[in-house]
Amino acid sequence: MQARSALFDLYGDHLRPRGGRAPVAALVKLLAPLGVAPPAVRTAVSRMVRQGWLDPIRLASGPGYSITPKAARRLDEAAARIYRTGKISWDGRFDLLVLDAPAGRRERLRLAANLRFLGYGTLDEQTWIATRAAEDVDTVLAEAGIRHERFTAVHAAGTPGAVAMVRRAWDLAEIGRAYEEFVAEQRPLLAKVTARSDDEEAYAARFRLVHAWRTFLFKDPQLPPALLPERWPGTSAASFFDRHAARLRPAADRYVEQCLELGNRAVRQKGR
Repeated sequence: MQARSALFDLYGDHLRPRGGRAPVAALVKLLAPLGVAPPAVRTAVSRMVRQGWLDPIRLASGPGYSITPKAARRLDEAAARIYRTGKISWDGRFDLLVLDAPAGRRERLRLAANLRFLGYGTLDEQTWIATRAAEDVDTVLAEAGIRHERFTAVHAAGTPGAVAMVRRAWDLAEIGRAYEEFVAEQRPLLAKVTARSDDEEAYAARFRLVHAWRTFLFKDPQLPPALLPERWPGTSAASFFDRHAARLRPAADRYVEQCLELGNRAVRQKGR
């Protein structure tokens, strides 16, 4: 588990509901059960500050880091998709982007990851579509210096034509297999965490569950039901995730509160 990715999960799933801030000692403590070493945490934090995701702050207990407005928007959007709190609807229209693709491979990969996160699939290197317009897409493209044109499109053949276009933009068979693999991999790991497990074990298991589920933000655009195959594996995988995330939430919350208090205490003692 990469430190930067783990910090996004930590802030999004645990710290955002608690004000989006924490002392450095607590960040280190909370990522230790995931095998992330303190130097990696500090390096990742510095990188996220440079990228505009975190701001250094002075807490009553000492130095810490808070999410920026940019990070808050991204984390809130991610949380809504992770926990699928919004109803997926579709009015039959696509948001269509025609881009001047960047020349460098690294820049193209970064752009593709950002657009996939926002729910866009690619028809070719320059043409991307989504079943709903993402609020941040113009900002993302402007920050990357990408010139683009944007259209609202309706397929002339109606839903059958739209289904065919979706199959071009996304490999739904591959996404479906990824959902099945997710459940197969997570089921035996979660079965080991019972009511007799301690809070740290439950926290770590839930963290890894959310971390694995979060990868679907870059794979699955969460298409409307009308455009999905029958017996879509994502539906049963979402139920599996929801059930275990809810089951482990109380113990995970207790562990987070304990680490935040220990982190505050460690900073206070260091400052004496």
